[in-house]
Amino acid sequence: MSRDRGDRSPRTLRRRNRFALATAVAAAVSLTASGCVVVHGEREVVPTVTRAEAARALTDFLTAYNKADKEFNRSLDADRVTGALADMDGGKLDAGRRNNPDGNSRHVPLKLTGARFAIPRKAGWPRWFVADTLANKGRKDAHWLLVFTRSGASKVWAVSYLTIVQAGDVPAFKTDKDGWAEPVTADDPSLAVQPGKLGSAYATYLKSGGDTFAPGTHTSRWREARQRSASKPGMARQYIDRPLTKGDYAPVGLRTTDGGALVFFATQHYEKQTAAQGVNLTVTDPNIKALLTGEVRQSLTLEFVSDQAVRDPSDGPVEFLSRVQGLTGAKGED
Repeated sequence: MSRDRGDRSPRTLRRRNRFALATAVAAAVSLTASGCVVVHGEREVVPTVTRAEAARALTDFLTAYNKADKEFNRSLDADRVTGALADMDGGKLDAGRRNNPDGNSRHVPLKLTGARFAIPRKAGWPRWFVADTLANKGRKDAHWLLVFTRSGASKVWAVSYLTIVQAGDVPAFKTDKDGWAEPVTADDPSLAVQPGKLGSAYATYLKSGGDTFAPGTHTSRWREARQRSASKPGMARQYIDRPLTKGDYAPVGLRTTDGGALVFFATQHYEKQTAAQGVNLTVTDPNIKALLTGEVRQSLTLEFVSDQAVRDPSDGPVEFLSRVQGLTGAKGED
């Protein structure tokens, strides 16, 4: 029987099909082992979301956020917040519920208007974008910046960062001819501080000072306030700061027209208060009481999470545009 390319006998075709299948399986195993799997074009550089989908994500977030705030029930927006915002929002809602079991009698629905979306082009997951909005709370001209993130195709869009920036402080984003923004990577060497290192740089600055960050409310003045409180008679205060960089806490940033970037990053802060012998350490803040575990005798440790929006230039100190902090835990000790 002939075995040339023209052989179309059933036996020959079955042999060829088995060979083709084995080759395909081998190729798939090889790609998986090397980490270079292409699934549904996820290595293609594309916009992370359409503008219509971004608008829907903002609406879905607001609906869930307002329900949770009205009921003081974190389960009602648990799938629409993540990362640093989930920690801060959860602490606020847990404290509110314990202090007001019947819900939030002062609830005013949050409204975000005039939304503009900065949507980057990138490959793979996670995907994210920034919503720049105005709000019905606080200063009318302040901008509320929300970072929406999505870790996989089966997930919904959730807000990982929410910061409030004064009017005029929102930088102009660099865009391509189609209006899509340009993301910066965690290890971008063109910036004064690589985005992935901003959290650790901030923790180091709060402890030791330096010129990495420009003077201001959240840098030099906060260090000075800490130093003053640490030296008060009868009460010692110790501070520990650390970066949050994994998963939905990862820093994200967009290139700006001046060559720098707007970067969002998260940190965790601990304040331990220790009373001198004979000094009473009392807790009066209802939110601290609501989140308190253990018994306060000689010391109290407060845990906070904060998210920051900074202007990371190509050269010079990093400038804070906003910092939002929330109490996430409290522990009393002997």
